Amino acid sequence: MIRVLLADDQALVRTGFRMILDNSPGMTVVGEAGDGAEAVALASEVDADVVLMDIRMPDVDGVEATRRIRAAGGPRVLVLTTFDLDEYVYAALRAGASGFLLKDTLAPDLLSAIRVVAAGEAIVAPTVTRRLLEKYIGTGEPAPPPADLGGLTDREREVLGLIARGLSNAEIAARLYVSEGTVKTHVSRVLAKLGLRDRVQAVVLAYETGLVRAGSD
Repeated sequence: MIRVLLADDQALVRTGFRMILDNSPGMTVVGEAGDGAEAVALASEVDADVVLMDIRMPDVDGVEATRRIRAAGGPRVLVLTTFDLDEYVYAALRAGASGFLLKDTLAPDLLSAIRVVAAGEAIVAPTVTRRLLEKYIGTGEPAPPPADLGGLTDREREVLGLIARGLSNAEIAARLYVSEGTVKTHVSRVLAKLGLRDRVQAVVLAYETGLVRAGSD
């Protein structure tokens, strides 16, 4: 059973999510928070696997709440955003969120995302991620890659760049003419060599080091 904590300042939104989750086999809502501070408190009290976290909330917003929850070793966080209005999503990813969804995400996609995050993986919405990072990561000259990237093979560096551009494993496999299983192996090795938690951190690192530049194809 996947236990979900809902954090949103709109009661009607929480009610809608609860109806979807409680009617889905293998999922249950274990708590509701109306703001970030309450979410942090509940995350330490209830046995949750995933926090479905709104970004814009009064007092303590979703970014700070995510940072506090993850710093305390709490459940994984899946951030909700309206994207074009939210300049905080990149900060949320850096704070430890395991990914983000748009608020108009269809129910099946929401459920799938929660399952992925609960399993220890990350959700990186391809086109949205790319647009978001291009908007909020500087477009100046790339910084020299850190020494850590030197431990990657040429193929692993190529895979990291494709992850950063928002390609799925299947799309990377098609691009490189290899099997999806081979891509999964490359991704695992990249994460292990760079000491990264998941694909979200890989995306951020690739842009911050200049391996991929905003606006590049």
